[in-house]
Amino acid sequence: MKAQDKVETVIRGPQSYGLAQQALDMMQGAKVWPTPLNFELWLYVAGDPKGELAGEIERLIAEGDGISEEMSEELATRYLPKQRLNEEIRDTGDQLSKELASVSDAIRMAKQNNEVFGRTLEIAGADMDAAADPETIRATVGRLANATRTVHEQNARLEQRLADSTAEVGRLKEHLEQVRRDATTDSLTNLANRKAFDDELDKALSEADASGEAVALALLDIDHFKGFNDSWGHQTGDQVIRFVASVIGRAAAPPSFTARYGGEEFAIIFPAEQAKIAHRVLEEIRGEIASRALKRRSTNDDLGQITISGGYATRVPGESAESLMERADAALYASKRLGRNRNTKSEALPKTRAAAA
Repeated sequence: MKAQDKVETVIRGPQSYGLAQQALDMMQGAKVWPTPLNFELWLYVAGDPKGELAGEIERLIAEGDGISEEMSEELATRYLPKQRLNEEIRDTGDQLSKELASVSDAIRMAKQNNEVFGRTLEIAGADMDAAADPETIRATVGRLANATRTVHEQNARLEQRLADSTAEVGRLKEHLEQVRRDATTDSLTNLANRKAFDDELDKALSEADASGEAVALALLDIDHFKGFNDSWGHQTGDQVIRFVASVIGRAAAPPSFTARYGGEEFAIIFPAEQAKIAHRVLEEIRGEIASRALKRRSTNDDLGQITISGGYATRVPGESAESLMERADAALYASKRLGRNRNTKSEALPKTRAAAA
């Protein structure tokens, strides 16, 4: 797992408050103001103390330069994933703007050349009408031939320029699409990440409001994962997370939407007709994971049984994303409380329990 992904996972877990306090203490020690940008920088330093960002800040402080606001912005651009993404989008956008401006100049030049050629034709036509001797006619035809050849060459260059620009714009568009995919994909599992999930849930609810279709939301969590990580280490834990993600991705294929919600937790959005089969899909996922005997890749040690618990809720018309999440989370909590390795439907919970959770 990349360092930035580990930090993203930690700040959404029980260690997040200690990490935040550690970041504040480090900022106070470095005598920098706890601005939002500085807090994000030092949060990454606290979460990855041996990373490149931590090393660079340590070097700057050791040299006695201090950390100015301008320096913080530069560090954020170089090391924070969101800032690097924004920078990459801006750079690609600038390239695209330059390419489109170049095409616009080429088209304007071609228009001017065609206007000149049109005037040449008019003058040549008048000369032909007034010409009485063959020599004048030959001279006029020669000028026309030269003008036609010039326009042909200019149009050929324009055609090549447009072809090159079309290819370059296509490349830039593909690059932007890749940047978008990287920004919304969890690097460990290749499922959608939390940001993509939040956007997709809002979109699914808006579409459901317009169409009157149902939406079901499921939250799943690997059972006893902290103890597993403590026993076998984070690398083996990552292996288990990838395995679970692959099972979820296969079982909840599009049009369902799967995401790594954070740490060892996953989310599935079941839109429209898919909402009716949510329980069946969740049971398929639970059963396949529980039936597998996993082994540690590096040593072939038997890891024992891995299980997963789930909770899901079918949306009430007009219900907010926050309310739907709360009900799915309450159902997941019920699965954990009732012994794990099971799926619970929010609608099956006592009304007071679901409302309080």
